[in-house]
Amino acid sequence: MGIGELDREAHVPEVTGAAAAPRTLAEALRARGDEGLAALLRARPDLLSPVPNDLTQLATRAGTRGSVVRALERLDRFALQTAEALAVAQDPAPYPVLLGLLTGDEGDPVIEAALPGAVALLREQALVWGEDDRLRLVRTARELLAPSAQHPSPTGLGPTVAEATSGMSPGRVQEIIAAAGLPGTHDAVSAVAALTELFTDRDRMGALLDTASPDALSVLDRLVWGPPYGEVTANPAPPVRWLRDRGLLLPVSPRTMVLPREVALHLRGGRAHRVPEPVAPVPGVLREYRPQVVDSAAAGQAQLALATVEELLKSWDRGGPQVLRAGGLSVRDLKRTAAALDVSEETAAFWLELCYGAGLLASDGEADERYAPTPAYDDWLDLPPAERWALLVTPWLTATRTPGLVGGQDAKGRTLSVLGPDLDRSPAPEVRHRVLGLLATLPPGSSVEPESLFARLRWERPLRGAAAGDEGGDLRSRLARWALAEAELLGLTGRGALSGPARALLNLPLAEAASAGALGGGVELSVAAGRAATLLAPLLPEAVDHVLLQADLTAVAPGPLRRPLADALAVLADVESKGGATVYRFTPGSVRRALDSGQTATDLHEFLKAHSRTPVPQPLAYLVDDVARRHGHLRVGAASAYVRCDDDTVLGEILADRRSSSLGLRRLAPTVLAAQTDPGSLLDGLRSMGYAPAAESTTGDVLITRADAYRTGARTAPVPVPDGPPAPDTTLLGAAVRAIRAGDRAATAVRKEPAAAPTAAGALPRTSAAETLATVQAAAMTGSAVWIGYVNAEGGASQRVIAPVRVEGGFVTAYDHTADEVRTYPLHRITGVAELADDQV
Repeated sequence: MGIGELDREAHVPEVTGAAAAPRTLAEALRARGDEGLAALLRARPDLLSPVPNDLTQLATRAGTRGSVVRALERLDRFALQTAEALAVAQDPAPYPVLLGLLTGDEGDPVIEAALPGAVALLREQALVWGEDDRLRLVRTARELLAPSAQHPSPTGLGPTVAEATSGMSPGRVQEIIAAAGLPGTHDAVSAVAALTELFTDRDRMGALLDTASPDALSVLDRLVWGPPYGEVTANPAPPVRWLRDRGLLLPVSPRTMVLPREVALHLRGGRAHRVPEPVAPVPGVLREYRPQVVDSAAAGQAQLALATVEELLKSWDRGGPQVLRAGGLSVRDLKRTAAALDVSEETAAFWLELCYGAGLLASDGEADERYAPTPAYDDWLDLPPAERWALLVTPWLTATRTPGLVGGQDAKGRTLSVLGPDLDRSPAPEVRHRVLGLLATLPPGSSVEPESLFARLRWERPLRGAAAGDEGGDLRSRLARWALAEAELLGLTGRGALSGPARALLNLPLAEAASAGALGGGVELSVAAGRAATLLAPLLPEAVDHVLLQADLTAVAPGPLRRPLADALAVLADVESKGGATVYRFTPGSVRRALDSGQTATDLHEFLKAHSRTPVPQPLAYLVDDVARRHGHLRVGAASAYVRCDDDTVLGEILADRRSSSLGLRRLAPTVLAAQTDPGSLLDGLRSMGYAPAAESTTGDVLITRADAYRTGARTAPVPVPDGPPAPDTTLLGAAVRAIRAGDRAATAVRKEPAAAPTAAGALPRTSAAETLATVQAAAMTGSAVWIGYVNAEGGASQRVIAPVRVEGGFVTAYDHTADEVRTYPLHRITGVAELADDQV
């Protein structure tokens, strides 16, 4: 099918008369209702910053390059293919021509059914305007989507015959039409028109191609679906010469030929795209589980997430690693964290970024800057488990920081570090929400086939796949892959299927919200998180207040421990293994740690007896008594440091031990040794030798060394980087539409000009002070509107349409249609006044 012809009938929706057809985009917008303008501003919120003065300014802003690019990036694949087809069609294009470019000669009922929706979407977003008999693509969009040598079109089409022959000599054009079997013309313009008519005539074009050799047709086949450009030698082969002589290939440079658009469309059967995609791919089901199994698996993951976050931040309780000079955590510290959590470095980066995004972790801001938990972490620990989980997943949904990028490089080749800069990717929240929303469209308990999910995301935003500075191809697919993995780690999914609490978090059912792909406001999200926590709470295991002591100096916690017991046991024993049941091991070092914190052997025996469901094993009781008997037998204080002991034989043993040589000990008295090191190093050295010394104060009292937690100052969580202007709410949209309408009425109002002194177009009206006063007083009495010229205190001049309400004291109070509000104007600043035409009153 040619661009300008149809080989079959197509339905064309009824259009209005030619007199009512809009001539510009501004007129098309002016013909819309308030709901139509609100839909445009909702779909393209960048047009609201600032609010346009009138519809002409709105249309101008809607046609700017930056705004059009942003709008095109948010189109789905079929809407974009529709715009691309309009970009290669004549301007304006009738609806049947557009339909033919998408369906081809054979037709396609699926495309025919989907096309009205795509055109309506383009119209709603002011990318297309005009009635169905004269569809026009916004000029900037046409420039972006139309084929050119510098910017090939996704359609694979090249320039038209007229464009390709624009620099060709008239004699050469006449040679081409003669070789094609056309009669000569008197000028190049008519010759090009005749050649175009030949290429768009199916019968005549078919007859011409029937005379081509198989080799010539093979050349056309290689170019037909693009790219349409091919290199030739100075002496091309006979098949290429045959095509060139008849204009089926046209030169664009001495070594480059191009396939004209009309020829390509004929060879394609009239279709602009090789594979139109009118229907969105449906995510496939990978496996199906019972919903109860999914919820149980998700709850187990949620419990593990809470334990992992607590373990991570507890290990940094006295201050974490240092902050790199460029920001972030070093690779070595990330490896240590991963080893401590027994996870991969990628997973450790996720947990660190999750804590940072939730406001539980930050840098302390000191000169020697380090990472540490924030005061919010202590408040978080006091909450029930389900509420703690909700406070982790809520910021994850809205965060733009992307831990999956850690280890990659930025645009300048610098390695991206966890907790460092340049990890924000603004599409991340939308992709996470869409991934979960698409999972929600599957039957409950169904896991998704990942590649089908990625295909759906690519269909929804085909132009937003790659981002500047990102390696690895399709950014949205990578974000989706990370979102699936992170949702599983957080317990939003179980075995790859969406859990019940996750559905509550997303305010499901998502029939409408899923298609929008946008999160609700902060209040809505908080309410939804509360509902999700309520559903999760019964699925989490109950915290227990007991352990099972065993004869091998271990204790088994059969579930998560209650907070006081967990904190006390963490001091008295070391964690040996984690899982559904945590195993703790008692060692001399761990028992000494409990004694250092101020507890006595009696306290420890009572603690173990009170919290064990099994009798206290004899080896554990002996361990506690043995460490307690030796604990504090030696005393270390500050001299720079000293050791004292009532038993001088013990001090003699220490001096005789070769391992004490590094401490620089010497005897000051039978029961006192002086050291050339600080008390802390002396304590560590004696403990490494097998002794159990205790630190003492300057008054001789034993110092109790409790593990005081180190916290940063109050810190706020990182603010997500917005993906363009925020979506306006209903109140803002209503106010913006009213303001634009009012400004447009003022800008387009027809004025009555005084017959004696006509006012030039665009100039302020000029009347005497007496005439101005009389006119506004009369308007206030009759309730009519007038047109005024006004100069403000800064000297800025403007034209306004006002309805005077009261005139007194040298001021006129009036409803300003331009500003859509009541204002007061000094009469001496009004340059003149004119009545509106009768049909504008």
